[in-house]
Amino acid sequence: MDLCSLIERNAAFAPDKPAIHFEGNTLSYAAFAARIEQTARALKAELGVNRGDRVAILSLNRPDYLVLLYACARLGAMLVPLSWRLAVAEQSFILSNAGAKVLALEQAFGAILPVLEGRLPETSIVGLDFTPPTGSAFDGLLAEARGDSRNPNTDLSCPLLIVYTSGTTGRPKGAVLRQEALLWNALMSQHMHDLTSNDHVLTVLPFFHVGGLNIQTTPALLHGATVTIHPRFTPDMALAAIERDRPTLTVLVPAIIQAMTDHPGWATTNLSSLKAISTGSTIVPPHLIDRFVVRGVPVLQVYGSTETCPIAIYTRLGGDLSREGSTGLPGLCCEAAVIDDAGNELPPHVAGEIAVRGPNVFFEYWRNEEATRETLHDGWYRTGDIGWRDADGYFWVHDRKKNLIISGGENIYPAEVERVILEHPDVSECGVIGRADPCWDEVPIAYVIRRKGCQVEAEDLKAHVESQLARFKVPRDIVFVDDLPRTALGKIQHFMLKRLDARSGDTL
Repeated sequence: MDLCSLIERNAAFAPDKPAIHFEGNTLSYAAFAARIEQTARALKAELGVNRGDRVAILSLNRPDYLVLLYACARLGAMLVPLSWRLAVAEQSFILSNAGAKVLALEQAFGAILPVLEGRLPETSIVGLDFTPPTGSAFDGLLAEARGDSRNPNTDLSCPLLIVYTSGTTGRPKGAVLRQEALLWNALMSQHMHDLTSNDHVLTVLPFFHVGGLNIQTTPALLHGATVTIHPRFTPDMALAAIERDRPTLTVLVPAIIQAMTDHPGWATTNLSSLKAISTGSTIVPPHLIDRFVVRGVPVLQVYGSTETCPIAIYTRLGGDLSREGSTGLPGLCCEAAVIDDAGNELPPHVAGEIAVRGPNVFFEYWRNEEATRETLHDGWYRTGDIGWRDADGYFWVHDRKKNLIISGGENIYPAEVERVILEHPDVSECGVIGRADPCWDEVPIAYVIRRKGCQVEAEDLKAHVESQLARFKVPRDIVFVDDLPRTALGKIQHFMLKRLDARSGDTL
């Protein structure tokens, strides 16, 4: 049995039930299962995808994103979601690191094609909505496929997803999630949301995040519910969908809540179909939660990461939502603890590192044994997040991962931005931190020491960064300084930079 089998069973029980709504079209469970089967056949027969091979996808949200996920499950292959917000240089690094055999590509992101031709000529290109110059159109590939759609020895223990998360060393790491991790994650989602086949999930978060893919979307499909997919979030479309399509559940990060509730249509949108919304990805300001609560919609909080699939700690529909700021209790199928540096569990109300253990936790970092050893200890995933729990077991996240910047729900690791800035010949040293921002929660700020005799300007450095990294990672401000706060070993103290910036940020 593999994860795809659950879609087939849902199709057998309710073949005409809508599985996916997308841009005015509906895919029934029977049609969804049939397209998965034909896609698995095409990947195997036409492109030679075998157990353990990697199939990457670079696309906005679309039904075939999910079709490819379950087709990979059927074959024992792995799907590698690529963020369309990344720069081409970042995307090509991930494709190379993953050793992608196939890339399913949306035409809007075709800028990567010349790079692939030069660096990854053996990667087969499949156009999701076009015919690439050297490759195949997805629908054409499906029409030609014949033969078997299965690979031997495929079951729930097979790795299914490699989701890349920016690393503190400045290069992304691929967290490997097994099929069974998604199954246990779906069970916790069911428990968290009181999810049934009668639910209707609205998905506006991108599928390249485990939040968009796995908090509600894949759990809904595994339980026979209906999902409405938006290609990407806009407040107009999201509010209109809630009014028109009457979803019961959706996941919204704080930046999206802000955008929706600031929209002129917020006050008049009928929210009565929503039995709850879920939120997380960063510390959620209480005033944003209140905007839904005062309109009769409960707000559930979920804590986790790419490495936990992501559901690990959550508040539950019908449970205790009165503890302000709490992200809830450890999930139904996993454990969570607050530990000290030696790995000893700390008593209630004492801050320490949050650790998670369970079948939802990732298997390894792809081709990175050192990072895997540093992060996994006796099955416990050390998150790097600082928090505490009360005597009843409810968790609070006290601080985020060291130095991590979360801007509009997107993770920005300073080391990655610093690496690119330091590649500029006029830069000697730099430190990147996050500064509070009313719209994006935080924005990156760079403190830079120029090389002696050089006069590079801020706009030149911003342009340099934008040529290598996604726009949201480009520093909002670049402050030129003569020195940076350091430890006795010369390491830049980011927390001191944040303190200095907080005192002077308004005038920078």
